[in-house]
Amino acid sequence: MEISLPVWHRVWHFAWPAIVSNISVPLLGLVDSAVLGHLPSPEYLGGVAIAATLFSMVFWAFGFLRMGTTGLVAQAKGRGDRDACRKWLLQSVAFAAAIGVLLILFSSPIFSVVLPFFDASAVVARQADIYFSTRIFSAPAVLINYALIGWLIGMQKPKGPLFILVLGNVVNIVLDLWFVLGLGWATQGAALATVIADYLALAGGLYIVNRTLQETGGEFSWAMLMDAVGLRRLVLLNRHLFVRTLCLLFVQSFFTAQGARLGDDILAANALLLNLMVLISNGLDGFAHAAEALTGEAIGRKDRKLFAQVIRVTGWCSLICGGLFCLILGVGGHALLGLLTDIPEVVDQASVYLPWLVVMPLIAVWCFWLDGVFIGAVRTDMMQHTMLAATVLVFLPLWFVFKGLGNQGLWLAYTLFMGARGVGLIWVFRRFSARDRWFADRQELV
Repeated sequence: MEISLPVWHRVWHFAWPAIVSNISVPLLGLVDSAVLGHLPSPEYLGGVAIAATLFSMVFWAFGFLRMGTTGLVAQAKGRGDRDACRKWLLQSVAFAAAIGVLLILFSSPIFSVVLPFFDASAVVARQADIYFSTRIFSAPAVLINYALIGWLIGMQKPKGPLFILVLGNVVNIVLDLWFVLGLGWATQGAALATVIADYLALAGGLYIVNRTLQETGGEFSWAMLMDAVGLRRLVLLNRHLFVRTLCLLFVQSFFTAQGARLGDDILAANALLLNLMVLISNGLDGFAHAAEALTGEAIGRKDRKLFAQVIRVTGWCSLICGGLFCLILGVGGHALLGLLTDIPEVVDQASVYLPWLVVMPLIAVWCFWLDGVFIGAVRTDMMQHTMLAATVLVFLPLWFVFKGLGNQGLWLAYTLFMGARGVGLIWVFRRFSARDRWFADRQELV
């Protein structure tokens, strides 16, 4: 099939802002660590690291607010239904705000339950408490921004999320330096900088969304917010994505915990490799975002030709990008590890397991790409089922079988888990295509 240039251009129009904005997120964590690492005591860095990890887990668990919104909006846009686009925005923002407020109300028990798992000293735990009790007030802003970003991707405004994330990250870095190093506010300053940055990013996001709404026209109504059918559909989709994300969080946490049991050097080496894995996944997600928006549009328009073109273009782009990551890691992986730490023992240990990371992009690219396709198609149930199967039937049994191999066995199980996610989604994709189910009306979600 010949691919028209507009599809290639539209895919890259989505991909590059998403790649830049996604990669900026983990880089912010490196800046936070560098700022706190210059304080006189390591307790500040340790406390903030624990609390920041907790926030990453909590906020990541609610990432469905972004993904669930994108597919619904993309299909509504494809149908030309501007009222539905406004409805999904209103309901997603209200849902996100409600969850954010609940997180604030239940912040104390959440922190009390989770902190013991980190086995932190009293002084480190105190700094973690200071950071957590301040930063938790940014929860509504963070979660509402998830909904806004998902809506903007669905509306095919990829530069909007880039603006939101870069604004928040730049403000956070500047305030970090001022509050922590300039004013000497230490942990409290780092947390306050993030809270202010998150709300300024929210203001920027609302500005971009408002401009987009003015372009599309239409008006909000109370009936949009209270539409019970729409709310049910939104909750059901988000439930599937929530379960899927919990499985992924479980695998990541289990991987880290098992590495910790193998010794401090192994734990540190795995942490370095997983940091690089985050950068890889964020880069590959750029084409997944393109797949979300454009497949959703094609299905909304019931345009089978556009759907086939989008699948082919995003698939090839993802594969090429995965191959480039393999090449970069294969040639310069050891040098990259040296940039992340100057501890020779940790670099040497990580280099032993680096080959797993070198092959990972070509193994994981399929699940990243097809996640985007299934989000655009609003088939989040299939994402949930394949993730559960990969976790329960592949990762855990293979870890048990190969745990005698130590960290090599752990990486083998994790690599095959990523591969199983891709194989499962490919199998479902082929069945749906053979039965022409992508464009079928789904009464269970209506």
